[in-house]
Parts: sequence; structure tokens; C-alpha cells
Amino acid sequence: MASSRPTLHAFIDESGQRSKSKASSDHFVMSAVIIGDEDLPTSAGILDQLRTALGRRPEDALHWNQIKAHSQRLHLAKTLGAQRWLTASSVVVAKRHLDGGDDMNDDLLYCYTLRYLLERLSWFARAQGRVLDYTLAHVVRFKLATLREYEARLRTSHGCQIDWAYLDPHGGRLDQPGTLEQLQLADAVASATAAAFNVDSFGNTETRYLTELAPRLYRRRNAPLTSYGLKMHPWRDSTKAAYPWVAAL
Repeated sequence: MASSRPTLHAFIDESGQRSKSKASSDHFVMSAVIIGDEDLPTSAGILDQLRTALGRRPEDALHWNQIKAHSQRLHLAKTLGAQRWLTASSVVVAKRHLDGGDDMNDDLLYCYTLRYLLERLSWFARAQGRVLDYTLAHVVRFKLATLREYEARLRTSHGCQIDWAYLDPHGGRLDQPGTLEQLQLADAVASATAAAFNVDSFGNTETRYLTELAPRLYRRRNAPLTSYGLKMHPWRDSTKAAYPWVAAL
């Protein structure tokens, strides 16, 4: 059972389209940043520093898609990669490598990805002996009732590896990056990760942002990074061949 040590907080955001349509992104990324209760003031201070460095006003929310310059995005990734109080974990769904699932709607694909992420968040909290609460950046047309229904299903799902004893029993919350600023950190991690997988309009990917973030990715002893801080789904011979650089992070 989790101890009475201070709470951990996970802030979750995503990048890419949830659907599997041909016009959608090839990858869907969901990322969490984990911050201890005692480090929340530090996280707010880093966001203030980043706004100043990136020429934003103090009240502005930092959104990756509004930061256009490569140098500014790189500065953001490097700054977060240097924060020892921050741990990140992401799930990358390589949609073109999935078998089936064409009958799943956007909410189901979103929830299926969340399951993998919650597993890893609960493992991290268990290792710390602390309870973790989690907040998701609100997604268009995704309702809190849908989240509650899915959490209930997961609790009785055979094969689900979430350790519920280390997650907030009230379940996850939904909020906006403009009102809960730590969600802006999750937006940066998800978007920086997605840039390494989804091609731009010229057919290129950019892995350097993710490389800069790599020190903050959740790692456990000698286990592969793809088991904890960068879960690839599916992860089999075809995806290992398509993304050989992932194992070297």
C-alpha cells in the first residue's frame, strides 16, 4: 500500500490525431510529466523563465504549435531535459502498424493509449511509494463520463497492469493548459516526441527535441526504455526495424 509521502502529480497531453483515417497523422502520442508535490513551485518558476526566454507575456500559455522557430523549440526541449525534478513517460502509437482496430472510434483509441500510460504512471508511483493523481488536457468531444466509464472497465480488465493502489482512487481529471499551467509541460513533451515520428510537410522528422528530453524519460534499472519511458505500440519486428534509433535513446 502507498505511504503517506507527498503526492505525485501527472499532467497528460497528446499530439496527433486519434483516428486511423488515411488523412490523419501516422502516429498518436500521449505523454505525461510527473512532478512531486514539493516541486510544483519549481515547475511554475521554470515556465515563467521559459515565457521570458521565448518572448511571451507572463500570462501567456506556452503551446508548442505556436512556437515556430526551431531554435526556440530546441531551447524549450533542452530546458526541460535539464530539470531533474521532472520525469516523463510517453506512449507512441504507430497507427499504420496496427492490426485491425478500424472499428474503434476516437474515444476508444484515446482510452486504449491512456491505459498503457496509466500502467507506467502507477509503476513509477509504486517505486516511489507515493500516490499519484493525474490530470488530462481536455480533448474536444471527450467527456469526463467517458473517462470514468473506461477507468471502471480497466479495473476489471484481465491483463491490465495498472497498480490502482498507487493512483488517486477518485480517478483522473480534465483541465485546460491555460488554467493548469503544468499541462503546458506535457504539451511540450508530447509535441517534441511527435516531431520525432510524424513527418512534416517536406517529409522530414526531427529527433533532436526528443534526444534533448531523453534524460528525463522514465527508466527502470536495465530495462528497455520502450518498457517504461517511451512505450511503442505495437512493438514488434516491423516497428523495431522502422524506428531503430529509439532503442539508442
